[in-house]
Amino acid sequence: MSITRIGHGYDVHAFVDGNGFTLGGIFISCDKAIVAHSDGDALIHALCDALLGGLGRGDIGRMFPDSDARNENRDSREFLREIKQLIETDGLRLGNADITIITQAPKMSPHIGAMTAVLAEELGTPVAAINIKATTTERLGFIGREEGIAVAAVVILESG
Repeated sequence: MSITRIGHGYDVHAFVDGNGFTLGGIFISCDKAIVAHSDGDALIHALCDALLGGLGRGDIGRMFPDSDARNENRDSREFLREIKQLIETDGLRLGNADITIITQAPKMSPHIGAMTAVLAEELGTPVAAINIKATTTERLGFIGREEGIAVAAVVILESG
């Protein structure tokens, strides 16, 4: 019997003045930085939550709490690698991931190809299984005021 599991994840981080931040495993040079306990990679955090949701194993905050000093300034790709091991242990694989970055600035389109490649490599899946897109909020709300970034992710996990 084949198994299909769906997971959804969402993450938000505030911006402060800075010289760039990591998103989707790549560094984006700009006049902003992200406030966070780990490296603040909101894309990987949302993806991790989606994967953990599909596995029925809670969320990233439960697995990698910010109260644990070992997670301070930690590379979020390490979280993704540990979750990949759980997926494999459960006899599942990533069918696909659909990820939406929501930010007014900086522009994400120049970085999406590199992010997709990083995630595909980390998850051991074809690039075609990872879809990343970006949108703005048309200058509405905290994102429109360039005070932060949000990312939503949906995944399908399959057996076999």
